[in-house]
Amino acid sequence: MPGPSVPDRSGLTVSSASGRWVIFATVLGSGIAGIDATAVSIAIPSIGRDLNAGWSSLQWIITAYTLTLAGLLLVGGSLGDRYGRRRVFIMGVIGFAGASALCGLAPNTQILVAARAVQGIGGALLLPGSLAILQASFDPADRARAIGAWSGLGGVATAIGPFLGGWLVEAVSWRLIFFINLPLAVAVVVVAARHVPESTDPDVEGPVDVAGGALVTLGLVGLVYGLIEGPNTGWTAARVIGSLAVGAALLAAFLVLEARRRYPMLPLGLFSSVQFSSANAVTFVVYAALGGALFLLPIELQRVAGYSAVESGTALLPLTVILLLLSSRSGALATRIGPRPQMSLGPVCAGVGLALLSRAGAGNGYLVDVLPGVVVLGLGLAANVAPLTSTVLAAAPAEHAGVASAINNDVARTAQLIAVAVLPALAGIAEGDYADVASFGAGFRSAMFIAAGLCVAGGLLAAATIRKPLTDVPVADRMVSPRAEPADVDQPARRSRVHCSLDAPPLQIRSPVAARPDDPPTG
Repeated sequence: MPGPSVPDRSGLTVSSASGRWVIFATVLGSGIAGIDATAVSIAIPSIGRDLNAGWSSLQWIITAYTLTLAGLLLVGGSLGDRYGRRRVFIMGVIGFAGASALCGLAPNTQILVAARAVQGIGGALLLPGSLAILQASFDPADRARAIGAWSGLGGVATAIGPFLGGWLVEAVSWRLIFFINLPLAVAVVVVAARHVPESTDPDVEGPVDVAGGALVTLGLVGLVYGLIEGPNTGWTAARVIGSLAVGAALLAAFLVLEARRRYPMLPLGLFSSVQFSSANAVTFVVYAALGGALFLLPIELQRVAGYSAVESGTALLPLTVILLLLSSRSGALATRIGPRPQMSLGPVCAGVGLALLSRAGAGNGYLVDVLPGVVVLGLGLAANVAPLTSTVLAAAPAEHAGVASAINNDVARTAQLIAVAVLPALAGIAEGDYADVASFGAGFRSAMFIAAGLCVAGGLLAAATIRKPLTDVPVADRMVSPRAEPADVDQPARRSRVHCSLDAPPLQIRSPVAARPDDPPTG
């Protein structure tokens, strides 16, 4: 364990120097992952040119990271609960930085994809710890303020990502996107080792579900491999059919294993709640649409519309600003009127925005072709994200708030990686179409309308299934287990097991009223 032993500092406050150091370490640690994810999307065309990468290779550069991250997030949270959240957080930062260096040095796409997969493992260790450290370190009365500061600052960091990525691509090279993580990671490790209190959960029961994590990760690898290779090699090819079959079998085995385990990584009983299952179904549909669309948009802007990397990186900045300004207000409104209206209308509005973005390569300029779609999309997401997160948390027992948020986060990330594999194929974008600007532009327009339809379907699903919770509990309070009551202040290690931050993949949205309404998800 690097650094000196840190004394117990439970009951920290945001106004204290120690509390600010803890917030700094957790914001910068999770921010590295958020900036990297958004910057890589902007750099995809440049990476493709430099490494002579085909279409499926570009898909794998994005999905390799998401695969290991989604498959191992719950395992990462469990490791932190048992062996120390600070220790596992620092290990994740170091692993993420080492993989980033390998990404920056990668001479070909094969090594880059492998390094991205290792990055995902590092992310699965550091991301759960960032929120769990705040939960365990801060006084209950100040915990919501700490989470709000962390969420807001994380949102600013994520907003910088696309612009920073575009600037680095143009000024130097796409490789600097990965190398810039190294000095930031050193700062996180030093600050965390010196200032972040260690915490564990002494009440945690059962072994770490390594088998479950391996099954779900390998199952997703098999499934996604088949979905990416199918359009290029043919859906009847033996390796495609075999990959899909093995992936499906491993995912089925994962569900059987979790149903039989006494202490499962994924408590399937949570899905007995119609509200919880419905909210996650809406999450999957909406974030699949967003994941696929926002993977294709930077490529369309640069290859078809002729934008520079910086211009494409800043094209979605109004969306981030809208989310930062309106997400907290949306959460407060949902508390008063219930989540159903916003969860119904928000995805429909987002779908209209995606349909408008189908004009991105029309040649009439940003104000006509891109900005209207970005604004409408932003308004739709702002209406939907915070109520969606609140609904997931409210539908789960308070003692399962952490794992409920982690499940919702994993659902969003899984939807994203499947959409990156499937949406281009549904829109008719194959290996040869990436090199043909006209063919790619036509496929992009089809993809935007498919994504828009998915968003509308998500809104209709919410209208049919989501109901106002019987009790409205603020999200910040739902994130704390009943064990973390004032009488338990001097026993910080017994506070709730929060396994994961709520990122909003692929946007990494942060809201002051909900811990990373991912990023839900709260990429």
